[in-house]
Amino acid sequence: MRNETIMERDLPRRSGTFKFKDFLYLINSVNPKKSLFLLGMLLSLVTSGASLVVPQLTKSLVDTSGLSKIDSKMLIVLILAFLIQLGFGTIGSYILRYVGESSVKTLREKLWAHLLKLPVDYFDDHKSGESSSRLVNDTSVIKDLITSQFPNFITGAIQLVGSMIILFFMDWKMASLMFSIVPIVVVILLPIGRIMSKLGRKLQAATAEFNADASEKLSEVRLIKSSNGEEFEKVTGGSFINKIFKVGIKDAKVEAILQPIMTTVMLGVFVGILGYGAVRIQQGTLSSGSLVAFLLYLFNIITPVASFATFFSQVQKAMGSTERIQEILNTEPEIGTTGKVIDVEGKTITANHLDFSYDADHPILHDVSFKAQPNTVIAFAGPSGGGKSTIFALLERFYQPDNGSVLIGKDDINKIDLANWRSQIGYVSQDSAVFAGSIRDNLQYGLDKTLTDAELWQGLSLAYADKFVHGFPKELDTQIGERGVKLSGGQKQRIAIARAFLRDPKILMLDEATASLDSESEEKVQRALDQLMVGRTTLVIAHRLSTIVDADQIYFIEHGSVTGNGTHKELMTDHRLYAQYVNEQMVN
Repeated sequence: MRNETIMERDLPRRSGTFKFKDFLYLINSVNPKKSLFLLGMLLSLVTSGASLVVPQLTKSLVDTSGLSKIDSKMLIVLILAFLIQLGFGTIGSYILRYVGESSVKTLREKLWAHLLKLPVDYFDDHKSGESSSRLVNDTSVIKDLITSQFPNFITGAIQLVGSMIILFFMDWKMASLMFSIVPIVVVILLPIGRIMSKLGRKLQAATAEFNADASEKLSEVRLIKSSNGEEFEKVTGGSFINKIFKVGIKDAKVEAILQPIMTTVMLGVFVGILGYGAVRIQQGTLSSGSLVAFLLYLFNIITPVASFATFFSQVQKAMGSTERIQEILNTEPEIGTTGKVIDVEGKTITANHLDFSYDADHPILHDVSFKAQPNTVIAFAGPSGGGKSTIFALLERFYQPDNGSVLIGKDDINKIDLANWRSQIGYVSQDSAVFAGSIRDNLQYGLDKTLTDAELWQGLSLAYADKFVHGFPKELDTQIGERGVKLSGGQKQRIAIARAFLRDPKILMLDEATASLDSESEEKVQRALDQLMVGRTTLVIAHRLSTIVDADQIYFIEHGSVTGNGTHKELMTDHRLYAQYVNEQMVN
């Protein structure tokens, strides 16, 4: 099953069909701290309530004819309202922010854990930089909405609704004048919102593309420099940057239009209310205190309304992020992550009629069958591109065969717990991967326990790697750089072999582990491999002639099929292409 297969979910999948409820669904799926959220909302309600009381108290103070008649109790209540607004507002804002931060933290953990469980073919089709952009950039958009914009929207909405109600009770004529402008604002904001939604998605897509390309190119910076590719990559990267710039400029134009419109509308309302209020005061139908209170309530309305434009803009961007994140979460993880736990030692590996293709038009393996008895060496030989490494990928369960099965004893490997299966396999490839970090970190990578220095040195000794590690000033704590760039090819291979020793696998798979090494390094690595193979079922993609000759069984693979199998002597007699292959190896 390929990564195109999507789990059935309630959420729509096509671009542009996501709504705010889908965003809420995603946030709810990470179990936000609802009790704390309600507490934060309650405190915000109290804060907003205090902000609604202040104008009324101010009205009474202004309407007082002289300072001597100011009610001291009223002044104390006013100061208390200010303190409540400040204190409860601070606490409520922090709690809402905490809930948002914790929700996004859980979302990132969920997304990261899911990414790690996705099958290898997902990463074949998606650049690592693109996936990391979803993990970092898209979650940051959602984080900003939850931790900043959403709390401000909630408190602003409470102030807005409360102020509107009070204003209508105070003077319905002035309130009606103020809110007659609302339909005009809505007509302006709706089309702008749609435009910003499209631009937000384009901006996120362009950023993800640039992030993916930059990550890939920076990881291969040595190739760029050795090929004099700086100018080419400057132009290529510049095109991505320019694409982001153009979308960003469009977004900036929309926001540049939106903000002045909102500011002008609000200012117009303010001037209109002030002028109308002044006329009413002259007519004696409105007190000065009422006008002041009206203007204070107007500020309670203007402030959140001005921020609502930013909020809805951020909501549109979050919809794009939600859609992209949900696409990843809807992708099925590797199958068999739970299953039987077995010990594979002493059991035969049997592959039955395996077919596999990365895409339907280009089959890689066809009707491949082989058997590996316990504690034997099985070699796969044949021309490059025949499908030998793909067989190893199927054994590691990086991919699922289109047809056929692989058995360990009588158990289908797909019925075995994936972690249990892989924990019993040691895989050493031609370009063994190492991570940035120390030699110690790389030796212990993937182990479920911390090894002592003595155990680590024992593994290095068995891999003939202890001497060069001792030669480093920091020995085990030596930093090897990204992808091990501070080590030679032979040193990296021996670190990988030491890691395999420390893993103590029951099944060993060697994918041309010495193919790219010089003769001196190859001799040392091969000695380490020979020692590692003792007492284990070993499958090896043969490059070195001695490995082919000494194997218990050899399978010759060409064009994705097994065209012959047997011992070296049998194949030299019965398989013309194998004999030709061996003779070419001897000449080389």
